[in-house]
Amino acid sequence: MHLKDKVAIVTGGNSGIGFAIARTFVDEGAQVIIVGRRQNAVDKIAAQLGASAYGIIGDVVELATHQRVADFVSERFGKADIYVANAGINVIATTLDVSVDDYDRQFATNARGVFFGVQAILPHIRDGGSIILTSSIATAKVLDGHAAYAGAKAATEAFARSWALELKDRRIRVNVLSPGPTDTPILGKLGIAVEARPALEAQLTKIIPLERLGTAEELGRAALFLASDQSSFITGVNLRVDGGISLA
Repeated sequence: MHLKDKVAIVTGGNSGIGFAIARTFVDEGAQVIIVGRRQNAVDKIAAQLGASAYGIIGDVVELATHQRVADFVSERFGKADIYVANAGINVIATTLDVSVDDYDRQFATNARGVFFGVQAILPHIRDGGSIILTSSIATAKVLDGHAAYAGAKAATEAFARSWALELKDRRIRVNVLSPGPTDTPILGKLGIAVEARPALEAQLTKIIPLERLGTAEELGRAALFLASDQSSFITGVNLRVDGGISLA
């Protein structure tokens, strides 16, 4: 029980990697607050995780969402120990095809939402706590159609480096988790048809040194490492859980 009696917030915790992180944290003894945009999805996941999970509805683009999270933590628990800024959006398009709306939505969610989420929760994070920002290997490895997305995610990595030093006097550790190709429902959301999945996976495994996609559970365990005392002497790092693809 590496997170016994800890209080954690996971944005985008109702599906995919965010859900795997929330489930891992609950299994390890934490009280977990899930933040998501869809009422039915958040309610379903909170019920699935049991009495240790709580749901808050809101879009991380909206400052009011972060204030609701901060107020809930303060009123229900007093303080939190872990904040995982995981909510994100990816619109795959070549630079010539990126609309102003596509650009703004990605930076609003992936950068602005992270920055102001951390700003709002900081007064409510215990000294010695842990902040984890979910980035992407797209910041290190050029991927077709990912220029705007990679730019927004690169901003979060810059935030982490700055915050790791800014918050050192409070012993709050700030680290980045960068997933590689992972078998989650986001593949469908990106418009990849079910029948196209085998061919895509075969193509990916040819360029992933470990020759397979990652699992959401593996990302959950990596987040647990960064959230817990197992990584007590680690801050300001970017942990790439990518099967080695960023090296290829």
